[in-house]
Amino acid sequence: MCSDVVIEVAGLSKCYLIYDRPQDRLKQMLFRGRRRFYKEFWALRDINLKVRRGETIGIVGRNGSGKSTLLQLICGTLNATDGQIRTHGKIAALLELGSGFNPEFTGRENVYMAGSIYGLTRQQIDERFDQITRFADIGEHIDQPVKSYSSGMYVRLAFAVIAHVDADILIIDEALAVGDAVFAQKCMRFIRSFREHGTLLFVSHDMSSVLNLCQHAVWLHQGELRDVGPAKEVAENYLQYTLQEIYGEDAALASVKGQGAAPAGQPADPQLDADAQALVLNYESQFDSASNLTEANGWKSGAGEIVSVELRSHSGDASGVLRGGEIVRMHIRAVAHQALERPILGFLVRDRLGQDLFGENTLPFTHLNPLPVEPGEEFEATYSFRLPMLPNGQYVVMASLADGDLHDNVQHHWLHDALVLNVSSSKVRWGLVGVSFEEVVMQKAL
Repeated sequence: MCSDVVIEVAGLSKCYLIYDRPQDRLKQMLFRGRRRFYKEFWALRDINLKVRRGETIGIVGRNGSGKSTLLQLICGTLNATDGQIRTHGKIAALLELGSGFNPEFTGRENVYMAGSIYGLTRQQIDERFDQITRFADIGEHIDQPVKSYSSGMYVRLAFAVIAHVDADILIIDEALAVGDAVFAQKCMRFIRSFREHGTLLFVSHDMSSVLNLCQHAVWLHQGELRDVGPAKEVAENYLQYTLQEIYGEDAALASVKGQGAAPAGQPADPQLDADAQALVLNYESQFDSASNLTEANGWKSGAGEIVSVELRSHSGDASGVLRGGEIVRMHIRAVAHQALERPILGFLVRDRLGQDLFGENTLPFTHLNPLPVEPGEEFEATYSFRLPMLPNGQYVVMASLADGDLHDNVQHHWLHDALVLNVSSSKVRWGLVGVSFEEVVMQKAL
């Protein structure tokens, strides 16, 4: 095992034996394998995976795809049917609600029990106990049996323990979904800090969390490894698959693959240097956009197609540099290949991690005034809004064409990177989106 690899999974499989009746288990023992009284269910089949030190890996897939089984095998709480698992370093895991807790014990007693399981001495747990209780923030309930805890309190205490055991590898299985917003933010801050020195395996159905936390992603489907790669790429493929499952035979989504990399954009006009100097004082940003339709990835059903996506100034000029804070217009044009009763055009602006920053669609308009189109007809949507200020970097615009309403619609054309925005910003330093402050003053209180 390479010293840089902390988890190595080779040919891993897990099979469960399913008996229809309890007496079939006895028959299986008596016949000593000469007859079969069970059915095989393969939770995992031939999984091969390597996780290197310092990586953050997101694991995605539908319920029942084998995600939790894989994590339990890595942690050693399950035995594999076939294959090998090698790990290097201390593993701390939050696999399920209250995992490892004795419901009859108090929270205090469970902290000491769980800490000892992770290899801490009683003295070490004594030294960290106050930190654990402050992190969990469950007050006097720490001395109550955990069987009386709410699901949120279970997670608070369980996460507080694994956050203080000096683990090398942290494994989290969707447990944060039941916590409140304040505690979830606390956990996210810890996870981001942990990534600086540790290895993280993270299971979640929230693609935003996967994109935000993880460098790479693993997609499991019916116990098999469906896809491995950069988190953004795997998340996009998984989104297309899940929508196809929802649509069934109503629409067949064919993948759209770009021909090359997204354009890097043009440098700002040197003549704008004077204006840019002024922007430093105004906290504004400069934007230039470039169409990326021919290189964009996504899918389409064939019922319609987006033919152009443009970001223009309020006067309609599609060239030049736009400034944060000014009124702009987003134009999306599409053509129908089949009759569409309630077409919807929409967009989302995303950062380099694929996180949604803002966007809109025409659903509020089409809900009141549907615009049916016939095959061959073109139609377009225009969105007027004040351009926000964004930190330096490259952003993309996702554009989509759908048909239906809020509760029942089919995405007929979806392009992840239809438009590329290059942002040159002076002082947008905090957060994902900058706000134009009218005044900043500090003075002595009267």
